[in-house]
Amino acid sequence: MSIYIGNLSYQVTEDDLRRAFAEYGTVARVQLPTDRETGKPRGFAFVEMQTDAEEQAAIEALDGAEWMGRDLRVNKAKPREERSNSSRGSWGGGNARRNRNY
Repeated sequence: MSIYIGNLSYQVTEDDLRRAFAEYGTVARVQLPTDRETGKPRGFAFVEMQTDAEEQAAIEALDGAEWMGRDLRVNKAKPREERSNSSRGSWGGGNARRNRNY
């Protein structure tokens, strides 16, 4: 299971997260997604702890805490939903001609 951390400072690093969460147990993995175009952090991350008890302790301690000038949102991460390819490129209309003025 993973922990979602939102409202992160854009200056945060994976090492910063690893150190902060290590206070609550063994950090197994840190993911800090970056913007594809700029390479800058997107303001959220995921942390996996060794045990569920460690994850729960980190959530309880850090949710709402001020860190690096921001109030953190920390909770259990929801499973990633599979995105279908059928919605790519769709602008909400099945029949584009219907809306044209001829």
